[in-house]
Amino acid sequence: MRRKREAVLSFEWSNESLPKAAREWRDRYKGISQVLDATPGVLDRVHRDLTALSQGGRGGRSADFTSETILRALVVHAIEGLSLRETVVRIAESAFLQDFLRTRKKAVMDHTFLDKCFKAVRPRTWEAINERLVCQAVALGTADASVIRTDTTAVETNIHWPTDSSLLWDLWRVASRELRRGRTIDPSSCPHRFHDRKIKKLHLVVTRYASSRCGKRQRRVRASYRALIERCEWMVGIVEQFCTHAAVRGGLELAAVAAELEPMLPVMRTITATARRAQIDGERVPASERVFSLFEPHTELIQRGRRDRPVEFGHTVLLCQTPEKLITDYAVYARRQPDSRLAASVVDRHETRFGQTPEVLAADKGFSPAAEPRETLARRVETLAIPRRMRDFADGVMSHWQAFRAGIEGTISGLKRAFRLSRCFYRGFSSFAAAVGLGVFSHNLVVLGKAAIA
Repeated sequence: MRRKREAVLSFEWSNESLPKAAREWRDRYKGISQVLDATPGVLDRVHRDLTALSQGGRGGRSADFTSETILRALVVHAIEGLSLRETVVRIAESAFLQDFLRTRKKAVMDHTFLDKCFKAVRPRTWEAINERLVCQAVALGTADASVIRTDTTAVETNIHWPTDSSLLWDLWRVASRELRRGRTIDPSSCPHRFHDRKIKKLHLVVTRYASSRCGKRQRRVRASYRALIERCEWMVGIVEQFCTHAAVRGGLELAAVAAELEPMLPVMRTITATARRAQIDGERVPASERVFSLFEPHTELIQRGRRDRPVEFGHTVLLCQTPEKLITDYAVYARRQPDSRLAASVVDRHETRFGQTPEVLAADKGFSPAAEPRETLARRVETLAIPRRMRDFADGVMSHWQAFRAGIEGTISGLKRAFRLSRCFYRGFSSFAAAVGLGVFSHNLVVLGKAAIA
């Protein structure tokens, strides 16, 4: 059974003879610790999810680490901007961080265990504890939720730049590797030979010469594409036969290999079908009908209109913020919603959370809804600082609130640079949403921690 927390000695906050940067670093964690201690509901919600990791054996042995220690280790992971492995090393090398985790000088947890802990905390839990943190800050007067600004940003998934040939090569190399594993267990499950070098050569021909203007090379690219697609379609059929054979034959080891391949089958079929439509049939395939990664099939293409990066691959995240830089609400969208449809939902969620409509809602021009929904929204919000056209910026009030709105851009930049939200390195949409929740929660802890020690 996992304990929620245990009584330990308080921090040893001796900052004498330390440089200013070290004192500020320690003060940051001191403030965070005070905020976490003053908001017990946060630990209660996380503890419910973490109890599933340790139910206790026959002897009733307690888990080595409390839920409080695990939560604080995840906060360190987000604030320091390190990988899980580097986070564990940083904690092991710092007696101060061990005091912050309240480990009682125990051995530091392994990074694989910390990864399991992160996976155990659901995305909805991160939303709930962030809501608890924000509501308490508003109740204590630390933040003013009557004035909010909102914006969306894109968080990328951990994929390479997707082209038809690279996706086909991913399909081939993953399928051939797993099928070879299955053949070592049961030779009759896959009696085929796989010529990886030939397939990789086809992929490299396409990659090197696709942009060439030489007619001879373009003919070679088309022939290579056709051969690559046909071989990958053959591979998908072999994977289907293997999964059927594994289900009939039985055996845990063979079933484990089939369990790796079977969830990828729909994605493999989509990759080969869209490649054939685009490269052989000459069809313009919409982004909504494509997949952009064999490993992260939930990824969507996002057009942000930025000159340096017109296209990103990931998911859209909505953020709402107070003047004190406290993020009151966030949402992760599996499928992107137009910004013009989000303004009303921002107000609805704010009313549900705080029991009142915001007095000021500031957003950029993209959030401006159509005429009729805008009139309805303007009746609900006292100051709707969402411009419809460029000449609206000439208005003094609108100009003032648009300058206020621009402050959220700095927060978005900070989330991406300092809280690992530029790119999510966890697999699956659930873990993606949880990573965003951890980043937002840690950001709010830093903001409230500064206020606590001010």
